[in-house]
Amino acid sequence: MTLDEALAIGRLDGHDQAALVRNRELSALELTEAAILRIEALDGQLHAVSHKAYDQARAEAAKPLPNSPLAGVPWLVKDSLDYPGMPSRGGSRSKSDTPKTSAYPYVERLRAAGLVAVGKSAMPEFGLLPVTEPLIRPATRNPWSPAHSPGGSSGGAGAAVAAGLVPVAHGSDGAGSIRIPASCCGVVGLKPGRGTTVRVRSRHVIEDLLVGDGLMARSVRDVAAGFSLTHPATPAPVTGPDARRLRIAITTRTLSGAPAAPELIAAVNATAELCARLGHQITFTDYPIDAPAAEAAERTLWMHIGADCVDACRAGGQDPEAVLEPWTNALGHMAETLPVSALEDAYRQLADLPRQLDDFHRDYDVMLSPTLSHLPPLIGEQAPTVDGETLLERMFGFLGFTPLQNLAGTPAISLPLHRANGLPAGVMFAGNRGHEALLLALAFELDAALPWGYA
Repeated sequence: MTLDEALAIGRLDGHDQAALVRNRELSALELTEAAILRIEALDGQLHAVSHKAYDQARAEAAKPLPNSPLAGVPWLVKDSLDYPGMPSRGGSRSKSDTPKTSAYPYVERLRAAGLVAVGKSAMPEFGLLPVTEPLIRPATRNPWSPAHSPGGSSGGAGAAVAAGLVPVAHGSDGAGSIRIPASCCGVVGLKPGRGTTVRVRSRHVIEDLLVGDGLMARSVRDVAAGFSLTHPATPAPVTGPDARRLRIAITTRTLSGAPAAPELIAAVNATAELCARLGHQITFTDYPIDAPAAEAAERTLWMHIGADCVDACRAGGQDPEAVLEPWTNALGHMAETLPVSALEDAYRQLADLPRQLDDFHRDYDVMLSPTLSHLPPLIGEQAPTVDGETLLERMFGFLGFTPLQNLAGTPAISLPLHRANGLPAGVMFAGNRGHEALLLALAFELDAALPWGYA
C-alpha cells in the first residue's frame, strides 16, 4: 500500500473503513497497515501518539472479526486507559513503562467489537491540564496550526482523529477533556452522563463522579456507535435525526460570569440561527444554578485529584518534586491549604446540581453554549511549568463552560460547526441525565444542515 492510498483511507470515517472490510475490499490487517503508514508519515510533526503497538495491532487485526459497526477499525487508546500489552503512563515520568496485563470492561467491550488498537495517544500528566504538553515527551500540536494546542487532556486523541491518523480514539472527560480537544481540533466529542458506560478504570470517588469516557471521531455515527458499544445496556446506536423540535436555552457567559471571546459568541449565535431555521425554539437565558459556586467546586476537586497523585507518588517511594511536573505538585500544595469546608461545599454541589438541572430541563431540552471561552491557546501558554496560581487562572479561564456537566453528571457534546481565524470553534449542546440519544440525534441533524465533512 502506498502512502497516498493510506491517506485516502484516512479520510474515511470508521463506518466507511469498516465497510471496506465487510465488503472484502480490504482486510482488517490492511486497514491497520494504512493507519501505521499515516502515523509514521504524519506524527513526527504532531506528536499525538505516545506509544506505538504495531506488532500487537497486526496480531489483533489477523483475528476473526465480529459483526460490529466498527469491526476492523484502528483506534488509539488514551495513555491513562489500561490496555493489555501496553504501558499506562498517564503522561507522567513517575509511571513505569511495564505493559499492563489486564483491562476493565470498557476496553474489553471495544476489543470484543473488533476495534484494533494501534497504540496510545498523548496526554498531559494525569490529565490535569486542558493542553497536551507533558514534560515526558514533545508537546502535541494542533493539525490546524502547529503553533497552537490541540487542547487536552485527550489532546493526542483529538489531534490524531483530526489529522486522520485513526478514525476514532478514546477520550476521557473530567472537566471537559473530551470536549476541549474536540473543539480545538474540529472533531465530535460526546461526554456521556454519569453511569452510562461500563467500568473504565479502578474505583476513585472523585473520578467516578466526574469522569465520562467515549470515542472521539469526525463523524456523529462513529461517536454514536462508540457510545452504544460501551453502554451497560448496549442500546441500538442512534443513526439519524429525530422529528422532535427542541426547546434550546442559550448562554454565552462562563460559569464565572465572564463573556466568551467574540469569535465563540458569533459561533453560538450562528448555531442558534441555524437551529431556529430548523424549527427549534430558541431562548437566551442564564444558568439556573449558582454558577460561580459550581466552578469553585470543580477547582477544589481538581486540587484534590492533584494531591492524590502526589500522595500516590510518595507512597510508591518516589520524591514528587523530582518526578512529578510542577503543575501536579502545585495542585497538591493548593489542596493542603484548602479548609475542609471547601470540600464540603464541593460535594454539596455534586449533590444539588443534578436536581437543579433536572428542574431546568423541564422547561428546556438542551442548553447551547460555546465549548470553550476562547480559541485554542498557543503552545506554552498553559504548559505545566507555568507558575501554579497563574496556570490555575488560565486553565479555568479557558474551560469556562465544560465543568458543569462533569459536576452534575449530565451529557454534553461538542460539535465542529464553525471556524474562526483558521482554527476550529466548537459549540456545545448539553442535556439532562440519560439524554445522550437526544444530543446525538440533534448532532446528526446539524451535520446534515451544515456538513463539516470528514476530510
